Amino acid sequence: MAAGTKAETVIAVIEKNPLKLRNLVKETTLDMTGNMGLITKRCFQNANRVTDRFHVQKLAAEALQEIRMKYCWQAIEDQENEGMEKAEIK
Repeated sequence: MAAGTKAETVIAVIEKNPLKLRNLVKETTLDMTGNMGLITKRCFQNANRVTDRFHVQKLAAEALQEIRMKYCWQAIEDQENEGMEKAEIK
């Protein structure tokens, strides 16, 4: 176990394991930080890198919420404009 998330610190801890054992790792699951990609690339060269589902879903949900808010504000603005146009006609 390594204290912290600094790439060089974590790499130093992982590299204490023999390369022969590290090459047996077939897949690693990462969050979306750059240091995790660097750690995996350096220490587990034969492993496939997979971004964990939680972080992908979080990004997608945030993007969707941003789009929802944009359309919500646009609908409110359209209703206000329509109301103003009706008030001017009368």
